[in-house]
Amino acid sequence: MAEFSTNTTKTVDIRTCGINLNHWYVAAQSLELTDEPLEVTVWHQSIVLYRDEQRRVQAIENSCPHRQVKLSSGKIVGSHLECAYHGWRFNSEGKCVFVPYLSKENKLPNCQIVFYPVWESDGFIWLFLGDSKKLQDAYKQPLKIPEWGHLNYIATVSSIECRGHFSFLIENLMDMYHGHLHEDYQAWNSAKLAKLSSNEKRVDALYETESYYKIDKIWSISQLFFPRLRRLHPELLQVSYVYPHWMSTLGKDFKIYCLFCPINKTYTRAYLIHFTSLNAFWRLHKLPIWFRRWIKNSLFGSAQKMLDGLVKQDITMIEQEQQAYLKGSRQQTYEVNPTIIKVQTMVKKQFQLYKND
Repeated sequence: MAEFSTNTTKTVDIRTCGINLNHWYVAAQSLELTDEPLEVTVWHQSIVLYRDEQRRVQAIENSCPHRQVKLSSGKIVGSHLECAYHGWRFNSEGKCVFVPYLSKENKLPNCQIVFYPVWESDGFIWLFLGDSKKLQDAYKQPLKIPEWGHLNYIATVSSIECRGHFSFLIENLMDMYHGHLHEDYQAWNSAKLAKLSSNEKRVDALYETESYYKIDKIWSISQLFFPRLRRLHPELLQVSYVYPHWMSTLGKDFKIYCLFCPINKTYTRAYLIHFTSLNAFWRLHKLPIWFRRWIKNSLFGSAQKMLDGLVKQDITMIEQEQQAYLKGSRQQTYEVNPTIIKVQTMVKKQFQLYKND
């Protein structure tokens, strides 16, 4: 593994810092990829996703080597992707396998476009854009989201489209001191940092706080809709930046993930996934599987208003930060949150690791 020093990371501008491509990044939700090719962008790279005859997801460079038009404008033929312009077809390994007007005596053009390792799990499609040899290492599989398929967890997904560098978003997620911004959307209050640890791969912060929600009665889910039913009670709040994604746990009732898809240095996409636990309802666990699955599916999106409200308010602040940076404001900024300082250091280290590998 490459060596790095604190002095080296100080020379990297956190607001223009690149990403470490030797990690899995989310490209789309599974439900977004239907029977048509789908264009996605991950860190400046345009990629086309499509499902082959076995419904497996494939990912190749979104550019036909013939005239450089987008393959996402074409169509799927069997397990191949056909260019809309001249009908050239490519397989999942980026090789040309058919040219409609080529005679049998002529050979197919020896062209190769980039193909990417792709993984579909837990409702999302993941891409690996780095060194494929790293997949034999610690990056074999993407981040696991066990709550996605678990019958005791109710999911809500909010898409984030943010005109800002990804560092602004992760700092926002790791910052537990801006609760007054969110008013009725806030799930907790009075966070006090109890423990902070970090290494080159992750930052973990544990807070003592007070939660507004307690899911212990059959009517508890209504707290998501009626603020007056909420009562403060002490809970532990764990937030973790496991590069390049984020997760948080509030007591035993709530788990949140944020899956990142940095587009470029001034635009970030992400998916925020909120899970409400039904573990307290032991009688529910004895019901038939089909009925529990029906409950899980029926309650999907039950926290949508709260989650979208949080996202909207945070994006407003992040985009203001980005605009101030782009304007070249000479006013000094001050950071006193030790968690954010750890996050900034790790982001820089990960970028240096990728550059030095």
